[in-house]
Amino acid sequence: MTQVWRCTGVRWGEGGPVLGWEGGRRSGLERGKRVAFGVLAEGVRTCVGARGHGCPVRAEVPGRSTGARCEECARLDRAHSVAADGVADDLRPYRVYLAWFGPGMVKVGITAAERGSARLLEQGAVCFSWLGRGPLMAARRTEELLRAALRVPDRIPYADKRAVRAVLPSAEERAAETGQLHARAVALANWPESLERLPFRAVDHAGVFGLDGLPGADGVVSELAAGCVLSGAVLAAAGPDLHLATGGGVLVLDTRLMTGWELTAADRDEVTVPLRKPRAARAAQTQDGLF
Repeated sequence: MTQVWRCTGVRWGEGGPVLGWEGGRRSGLERGKRVAFGVLAEGVRTCVGARGHGCPVRAEVPGRSTGARCEECARLDRAHSVAADGVADDLRPYRVYLAWFGPGMVKVGITAAERGSARLLEQGAVCFSWLGRGPLMAARRTEELLRAALRVPDRIPYADKRAVRAVLPSAEERAAETGQLHARAVALANWPESLERLPFRAVDHAGVFGLDGLPGADGVVSELAAGCVLSGAVLAAAGPDLHLATGGGVLVLDTRLMTGWELTAADRDEVTVPLRKPRAARAAQTQDGLF
């Protein structure tokens, strides 16, 4: 009988990235680790549910969806998230952060202080610094203030993040640019009184992700499909992405595409997953008041 596994995605912790599986099993993703799996030939991708509960109808979801949730489960999951202001009575302290993904690509966000830098690792932030610390609503107001005043986006597309990972400036340049942005952000007026401004301290994740010397990608996995196979060795892991050395070149796999499928171990080196060309690195753009 074929052993079947259902992936829950990449999780970041003190020991680095691991690939999680239903039932609690975890697979380390250290550099050089071989990743090889296939999708059942008769497989169908089903909704992963919301907030720890399975989808009541096991709805089928599209292969290109990174959320792997049906419309109803996605609504329920979003309704209880901090990002959607669905949790107003959270008494935990929060931190506001400045995350840098490449030249011209920066965002401001918030995360529970107890999570440390996990949120930044999950997003694939190459460099970051804390900006402030305080109650949830004060952190949320500060986040909105900085977005509006500095005209920074609320998110950076993963295609843009992937495009620059192999052509990043030096660690010194990353820290210097992040420091300049931090200084301008904390100098803005109208911060909530209950939010403490934090001093600049650059935290660089290039080494943790394995980006030093990373070759450019030859392709990006666009989706999984019934009967497809993917095999390769881990070159780098950033956020949910794995950069893999395969027989077809360097490919990037967003592990969120694995969720919802029933997967099996692959015993052959092969790449039959649908691919698309990677996005070219764009020139750094100016964001008014910040760069």
